[in-house]
Amino acid sequence: MSTTVAVALLAGLVAYAVFGGADFGAGFWDLTAGGPERGRRPRELIEHSIGPVWEANHVWLIFVFVVTWTGFSEAYASIMLTLFVPLTIAALGIVLRGAGFAFRKSVVTLRVRRVFGAGFAASSVLVPFCMGAVAGAIASGRVPAGGRAGDPVSSWVNPTSITVGLLAVAAIAYLSAVYLVWEARGDDDRELEAYFRRRAVVAAVVVAVVGAVGMVVLHADARYVFDGMTGRALPVVVLGVLCGFGALILLVRDAARGARALAMLAVASLVVAWGVAQWPYLLPESLTVTAAAAPSGTLTVLLVNVVLAVVVVLPGFVLLYVLAQRHVLPDEGVPEASDGTGDRTAG
Repeated sequence: MSTTVAVALLAGLVAYAVFGGADFGAGFWDLTAGGPERGRRPRELIEHSIGPVWEANHVWLIFVFVVTWTGFSEAYASIMLTLFVPLTIAALGIVLRGAGFAFRKSVVTLRVRRVFGAGFAASSVLVPFCMGAVAGAIASGRVPAGGRAGDPVSSWVNPTSITVGLLAVAAIAYLSAVYLVWEARGDDDRELEAYFRRRAVVAAVVVAVVGAVGMVVLHADARYVFDGMTGRALPVVVLGVLCGFGALILLVRDAARGARALAMLAVASLVVAWGVAQWPYLLPESLTVTAAAAPSGTLTVLLVNVVLAVVVVLPGFVLLYVLAQRHVLPDEGVPEASDGTGDRTAG
């Protein structure tokens, strides 16, 4: 039963990476879009694409936390005690990002919009980096078992954490760029479609380079996970590489639909490969899934609630995404009416 709960936990991580990660990636492109005039149209597309779903996608993060602290409380305690610094930064970043995105669309002056836009964009990069640093700390065995606290600095400021953090930022930027290619095509905007296609190709190359560097770092700093990546998780790694390469080819050939599906599979494969590579450990070489699991009664109730959540929540998500893709949801915010900016949108 503990294995089933662990699989549900991994599925939640995949969902958050694929859906929430794309939202964070949109913030990366918002950050790098340029000044108010140069970045106006890309930012308009970004706001239009993530506006209906950005809040809902955090449900997956809450799901991950609930399953972890209920099903594997010892691991949860160790992670929180050791990695409270990056997790706190990530939590504050999520709040700042949400406030920036919401208020940027609700104020009318360019100067204030730029302030909120900067908060939204910068937090969109900071949060995935911190999440990746947490994953790197766990993978490299820097989180001790037994509910004990590890070093609050070196646990996440180390080669593996920094590399995985950079990989997380690059991966979500790549995924978001592919999504935005599709959004631009749906709006019949060939200029923006080409704009985000170029960025998706560049991001894909960066992911490949950082991923290759990451394998070298894992070999030196997280040998157990490296052995898992090159052993039992190798088929998943190969699948991810093939999907990423296939998406890259389709992007170059101007086939956005297939590229979007393959990009999702490529990013999902990264997360799944990490889970498979460190199996059967939640905390590599110190705490296994079985040892960390709650009593069977608790796991049974947890699984029942997971099934109920899927039955109740998932249809709502499907409906939300369908309505968003069909562009039938209302736009948010107010038109800009001061500073003489006309229809400008600040970043």
